[in-house]
Amino acid sequence: MGKYTAIDDPSAYFTTTLYTGNGSTQNITNDANAGNFKPDYIWTKARGDTGGHAVQDSNRGAGKQFYPHSTYYEENVEGVSAFLTNGFSLGSNGTSNANNITHVAWQWKCNGGTTASDSNGSITSTVQANQDAGFSIVTYTTAGSAGTIGHGLGAKPDVIIVKKRNGTMSWYVRHVSTGTSYLLLNSTAAAASNPGPSWTTTEPTSSVFSIGTSSDFNVNGGTYAAYCFAEKQGYSKFGSYKGNSHSGGKGTFVYTGFAPARVLIKRTDVANDWIIHDYKFGTKNSTGSSKGNEGNLNSAALRANETSALDDWGDIDMLSNGFKPRSDAASVNATSTYIYMAFAAHPFVTSTGTPTTAR
Repeated sequence: MGKYTAIDDPSAYFTTTLYTGNGSTQNITNDANAGNFKPDYIWTKARGDTGGHAVQDSNRGAGKQFYPHSTYYEENVEGVSAFLTNGFSLGSNGTSNANNITHVAWQWKCNGGTTASDSNGSITSTVQANQDAGFSIVTYTTAGSAGTIGHGLGAKPDVIIVKKRNGTMSWYVRHVSTGTSYLLLNSTAAAASNPGPSWTTTEPTSSVFSIGTSSDFNVNGGTYAAYCFAEKQGYSKFGSYKGNSHSGGKGTFVYTGFAPARVLIKRTDVANDWIIHDYKFGTKNSTGSSKGNEGNLNSAALRANETSALDDWGDIDMLSNGFKPRSDAASVNATSTYIYMAFAAHPFVTSTGTPTTAR
């Protein structure tokens, strides 16, 4: 029997850092347990006010910012000004560094900013990949013709998120549990069938994903970024669950095989928000801490599709081997289907067969 997980400390590849903005410049040191790492994909959000979400990555380079809650194109701003060996530098941009406002930074490690040309597809892409963690950052330019794009994972991606860089476009999400339907990260919209000949009609392979001639995905001279994820046992899980409308801690238990650090949840049958829970947020009435909750309850959350501050958007219990909705909130536990993306704080069983402690 093989190892349960090859990643004993998930914080070697993903970590959450809480910080307070200063409105000027500052360096943020991440608090990864496995030794500080140089992040390649950073998603920030103000927790203490209605400041927006911001995404920056080392493929596109420091200062090039996206907004997950918005269709807005890539903008050159003084946000993340450098990717450091143990965190990142911030400029004065208020989205990521508003003065005296608490923020969160979710950080993923890819390949230290080192990219390679990928010609596996008919459209050559620039790829930064970490096959151990199942994550790649892909940038490419289209010419208006259908084609395939190399993603570098060496495995079939379970989630692909695409955003246009040089024009307005929604954040299209292809999730393994919704098949040929798509979701929009910047919208409450339910999962929808394919909007014409786009990327969702053809299953991705271990080397490429496909795009058609939809104007959203493929215009002459269009530049795009894609974030691709392949599930890794004990570290990441991308799946779905059926809610049961029960409250009081009697919601549907979702097994992930690890103690979650971050869980992103989206109802798929009707319009509802994208809910982000993080173990470090704590409860609605706490400010969060580097150690997370004293218990399992995680009531404080953010919404990826809009800019509200940290609040109660649907409680969940974050457990040693998964999560469970505590409330009957429509955002997490109606009698409906939900998809999720979860990243680990600790695997349920280590590579040596040692179970993690309960929480």
